[in-house]
Amino acid sequence: MKLHQWHYFHLFLEDRIYFAPLGVGVHFFHSNHLIINLSSNDKQRYNRQITLQNFGESAQQKLLLAKVLVIGAGGLGCPALQYLAAAGVGTIGIVDDDTVSLSNLHRQILYSTNDIGLPKAQRASEVLKLLNPDIIIKSFPYRLINTNAFELIRNYDIIIDGTDNFASRYLINDACVLLKKPLIYGSIYQFEGQVAVFNVQDENNSPSANYRDLFPQQPNESEVLNCSEAGVIGVLPGIIGTMMANECIKLITGIGNFLINKLLIYNTLTNQIFEMDITPKEETLHLIPANEAAFRSTEYSFSCESAHSFEDVGITDFLKLMKEEDTVVVDVREVGEKPVITSFEHINIPMSKLKTLKLDIPQKNILVFCHAGVRSVDAALFLSNGNNKVYNLKGGIVRYNIQ
Repeated sequence: MKLHQWHYFHLFLEDRIYFAPLGVGVHFFHSNHLIINLSSNDKQRYNRQITLQNFGESAQQKLLLAKVLVIGAGGLGCPALQYLAAAGVGTIGIVDDDTVSLSNLHRQILYSTNDIGLPKAQRASEVLKLLNPDIIIKSFPYRLINTNAFELIRNYDIIIDGTDNFASRYLINDACVLLKKPLIYGSIYQFEGQVAVFNVQDENNSPSANYRDLFPQQPNESEVLNCSEAGVIGVLPGIIGTMMANECIKLITGIGNFLINKLLIYNTLTNQIFEMDITPKEETLHLIPANEAAFRSTEYSFSCESAHSFEDVGITDFLKLMKEEDTVVVDVREVGEKPVITSFEHINIPMSKLKTLKLDIPQKNILVFCHAGVRSVDAALFLSNGNNKVYNLKGGIVRYNIQ
């Protein structure tokens, strides 16, 4: 299914009043479509796009008028944000409740070491404004949940899902279906990534496939490896996030073929790219709340979320962290396990007893380790339910020959 260029222009601009961002020149209505005159600065900044055959000033005008909400300013969100801002998308919203950490920087290159500890949404906004001060960038430094999703999503033309947990993906998908908003989806796992475009209305107002047509039900936590355990090659989110930005630009301008009713899969190790068809299913629509009120009362469980619950660290960071104030080191091995650790202070809470104890750990930072780094992942997830910051020694003490 290919929608015509005029349809997308009509979809975005019908019955709306836009106020052009600074620098985009004078705008006016013509035949129910909003038209803007590009300034000399616009023509210089976007020259390489404007000179493209089948793109020109008309496509650039559509970009400047578009409003895109990027949910998640992490591995996928960062490259998408950078290229959308550089391309001249007129209004960009950024939603993220996380802060920058050291383990982010191998793939989230929008940030620097100096940004560690800063809110991602706000810091991303500041960096992008340096890249392109002529567009509007809004930051929302909080989690998207069922009580605020409608207020945010309804104000944007296209939604980009750069989140890394299943609860958010299902919540975003359902809100977009109810609000009839196109949704660009991306996912990464170790060396492989996925991209799709969901919920695009055709000329007959019939929607394309949505996320639930691909994965109808949210999986249980036990069925999915957490991201910290599985890992990801640093370049992969850059590739997939850029593909997501590309799909967004195509949707806005109406050029090219779209990943509608298709899932693109890319493997970094083999450089293989293949597509699979997704068929819209009537029965999956019944899995989505019937209306806004039902959506607001739906519980989207974040029990599967693990990417921000704790942070995996290597031995160098582990030893640095233990020197910080208000920090406790927890050994979750069973009593009597070897090697016996004498090189640093710690307490022993065996994994077999951890979940049966009513723990109240006052320290701000909790460093967790075990023999090989398997039990400590489970312990870190359990201990991260409070206000503490939890770190897990990846690979365990056996990997570093600690005595």
